[in-house]
Amino acid sequence: MLNFLAHRIAQIVPTLFFVSVLIFSLQQLLPGDPALVMAGEERDPALIEQIRQQYKLDQPIPVQYVYWLKGVLTGNFGESLRNKMPVRELIAQKLPVTLQLGSMAILIAFFIGIPAGIVSAVKKGTAWDYGANLFALWGISTPNFWLGIMLIFLFSIELGWLPASGYVPLTENWRASLAATIMPAFVLGNAISAILMRHTRSAMLQVLESDYVRTARAKGLSERSVILKHAMRNALTPVITLGALELGTLLSGAVLTEQIFSIPGFGKLIVDAVFNRDYAVVQGVVLVTATVYITLNLVADVAYILVNPRLRG
Repeated sequence: MLNFLAHRIAQIVPTLFFVSVLIFSLQQLLPGDPALVMAGEERDPALIEQIRQQYKLDQPIPVQYVYWLKGVLTGNFGESLRNKMPVRELIAQKLPVTLQLGSMAILIAFFIGIPAGIVSAVKKGTAWDYGANLFALWGISTPNFWLGIMLIFLFSIELGWLPASGYVPLTENWRASLAATIMPAFVLGNAISAILMRHTRSAMLQVLESDYVRTARAKGLSERSVILKHAMRNALTPVITLGALELGTLLSGAVLTEQIFSIPGFGKLIVDAVFNRDYAVVQGVVLVTATVYITLNLVADVAYILVNPRLRG
């Protein structure tokens, strides 16, 4: 296990270096001049020149990258052009919001999608199977923005059970926080649960036809024991990877849902930074997103080994 972790971490370092080069290089292709944006409407030539020297914009691009990378390695991602705040502070404010929302969405997806996939595979060809497949089709086909609006109309306007928008940190009031995020989390988890259901069903059907499952049944083990202790453990291996990747996708893909429910999350920060040409924020946010995504892949690989003993070496 330790050798495996060391090998994977050794692969992560050059990957992140390549990602940082790619992020910085593509940033240079965006239209507009950062110095002109920071100078404001007056655009005094002396002020523009001062800004270029202060932020090393008058240096060649490779030199600019070296300065930026040195800052990143020390935790300094630069300063937001719009908010005049360190990018590190903006990320620290927004990332926990989306992490909470994404974690809740993944939990909802797991609790719905995996049991539905297992039942669908075990009850293949029955009404349970057709119902689970109908649910998966509905989950994949339903637009997030429409489902979000319908949930707000039902649970906030008609029933008055949940707040229609806003966000409350967990540290301030965990009840209010869960009430504010349960609807957007369900919206995000709905589509993911449908995907997990289809993958779980496919994996379970393949595993249930394996020789060791037939052997377990021939030994007289109960069907419950065969499914839960033998088939499900091996079938969950690809589902774990999918769940980790979906959680990484949620970090940058929850923009529309955060907008509908007025949640100040990570996705909204990315969009605002792009539209405002806030280069330092874009670079910092994308780099952090890539780091979290790669880390989640490592977690999924470790979970492989923990779930499937045959992979332990």
